[in-house]
Amino acid sequence: MLSGLLKLILGFLLAIAVLLGSGVTIALYFVNRTAIPPEKPMFANDNPKPKPDKPKVAQVKTTSKPQSSPKPTPTPTPTPTKSPQSLPPGAYQAIVTWPQGLSMRDQPTLDAQSVGGVGGNQKVIILEESQDKNWQKVRIEGSDQEGWVKAGNTKRVEE
Repeated sequence: MLSGLLKLILGFLLAIAVLLGSGVTIALYFVNRTAIPPEKPMFANDNPKPKPDKPKVAQVKTTSKPQSSPKPTPTPTPTPTKSPQSLPPGAYQAIVTWPQGLSMRDQPTLDAQSVGGVGGNQKVIILEESQDKNWQKVRIEGSDQEGWVKAGNTKRVEE
């Protein structure tokens, strides 16, 4: 009788241990599965991640023609660049701080026609400010394109 009672108690304890062990294992499995974030869904109107701008390289087609004598290759001459000293009086260099870039207008008003744009982190030359100090006339560095942009979106560059 004692061995039968001992078998009953040991069987009962073994069953409890198996149930607890399997319950903990299943609980840990589901907890770990919920800790992994799902992949972000892509919708038709989502923009894909912007690719870094790569410079475009033009393909040069070569034709093989017999040459009688080798011609000297021309060396490129450097183009003169404007230095900060050649700026108009009161003008200074700045960089666009607005990451999306700025629209350039032909007059210092919101109703004026757009004449181009300036990219974010692009260097510009501030030529003048409007009377109310809300607009700045800029020239894109390295070009002759000029226009008005909203003030406060550029930062002076000290060189």
